[in-house]
Amino acid sequence: MTRQRSLRRQLLAGILLPTLLLVGLNTYSLHRQALAALNTAYDRTLLASAKTIGEQIEVHGYDEAARLRVTVPYAALEAFEADNQSRMYYRISSLRGELISGFDELPMWQGRIAQRPPYAALVDFYDAGFRGRPVRVAALLQPVASPEGRGMAVIQVAETLELRHAAALQILRDTLVRQALMLALIAAIVVLVVQRATRPVRRLSSSLQARAEGDLSPIAATAAPRELQPLIAATNAVMQRLAHLLAHQKRFVRDASHQLRTPLAVLKTQAQSAQRGDLPPEQALAEIAATVERATQLANQMLALARVEQLRQQGERPVTRLDEVLREVALDLSPLIAQADLDFGIDTAAAPIQAHAWMLRELCRNLLHNAIRHAPPGSPLTVTLRVDGGQALLTIADAGPGIDDELAARLFEPFSAGDVRRGSGLGLAICQEITRALGGGITLSNRRQGARVLGLDAVVRLPLAPT
Repeated sequence: MTRQRSLRRQLLAGILLPTLLLVGLNTYSLHRQALAALNTAYDRTLLASAKTIGEQIEVHGYDEAARLRVTVPYAALEAFEADNQSRMYYRISSLRGELISGFDELPMWQGRIAQRPPYAALVDFYDAGFRGRPVRVAALLQPVASPEGRGMAVIQVAETLELRHAAALQILRDTLVRQALMLALIAAIVVLVVQRATRPVRRLSSSLQARAEGDLSPIAATAAPRELQPLIAATNAVMQRLAHLLAHQKRFVRDASHQLRTPLAVLKTQAQSAQRGDLPPEQALAEIAATVERATQLANQMLALARVEQLRQQGERPVTRLDEVLREVALDLSPLIAQADLDFGIDTAAAPIQAHAWMLRELCRNLLHNAIRHAPPGSPLTVTLRVDGGQALLTIADAGPGIDDELAARLFEPFSAGDVRRGSGLGLAICQEITRALGGGITLSNRRQGARVLGLDAVVRLPLAPT
């Protein structure tokens, strides 16, 4: 079973994880910057000490013959002696490496001065090891001049790194504490914001769960955030379709139970009468067969009416040629046309409709069957299909008695037949449901000549399929 993902957990992870990564990178960057700043500060102190020592050097003789002498003052080491963690070492020598003063074990400087040194002095800073401990060394080339001579001294001042490391560690601790407090504050704010942002969703969920079973009324959530409005609108649309479908199913069950009760009761009476011998067997069987035929026709038409609604809910529909379907239906009904000796004429134009072939076939069959049934024997029956702009215009014109105004107002309602003995009253209701499902319409109108009714025109308009 797939575990459902939590929207709240995704929001928290999506916000806090990048924040944590950013805080980590920021902490690392601050630590590096602190180390660089500490090195700069302590290097400056090393340089100051080297310069202090350099000011005390005396020279006798010139250049290669120069002899250097120095007395290292206590002030040159005072800045380092204030701390008990680090140790300072120094070495003063000539350019040739001859030791003048200091620690002879401290390796002689072998580096080079940068073209653009960081300070206004001939100084080189580098890391080395001394007596098994890492040290930071400042090597200063100090020119020495006096009335007695001129020369060049190399002053090396080395410092162990305990103080630098301790200061960097303290800065790192302080930074981590501040970053942790900031991260905790951000996390608390994010949790509160996410809780507040998802509150309408929880409120909407609780409202839906508290609804009574079968309550498909629209969700009234005008105060919901703008981002939830499309979801609410889509949910209301789905609930509206479900309510329509449920009402249609209830109406179908109610109508089926009501309409089928009568033919079944008649069929039961006829069977009982045949068993008692009230009628000759041939007549009894003929009446039973007629009742079964009417019940079968009623059941088929009720199922067709339900299928229209089913196809309406399927969404995308294929493109079907109405003219081809119309001619197929006319060919199927040709025996009835010949039996009534009708003067039948059909004229069609190509009309592609976005509809299921069954819907168009049922529409044409019901309209043609009604026209054939009501047309007088030997009268004309004309079927025309034209394209009018973006619509297909189907006209079925018979020469029957037409319809009166009172009947026309309710003829498209289910079970409203003009002659209950000859029909169930569902044919035109099916036609209207089909045309509505396809975005069209159907009308019935008497064709007149003055006050005289010449026949009935059934006119269907359906939108053509987009090319």
